[in-house]
Amino acid sequence: MQATAYTFDSQTRTGSVLLDDGTPVPFDAAAFDAGGLRLLRPGQRVRIETTGRGEERRVTFVTLQTF
Repeated sequence: MQATAYTFDSQTRTGSVLLDDGTPVPFDAAAFDAGGLRLLRPGQRVRIETTGRGEERRVTFVTLQTF
């Protein structure tokens, strides 16, 4: 699935992405680390994997779309 990076805290390696319908979905440090990234800037197009539905949806993997 594709999304757009929305927020990112480089100290905690956590943040959120926006799905194409505008829904924000958070990610934790484990999801960020799984993608092998060192930095993420808001507005970057990313590839994600998620788990859960609705309010319980969480990103489990985030990397750049080109990886």
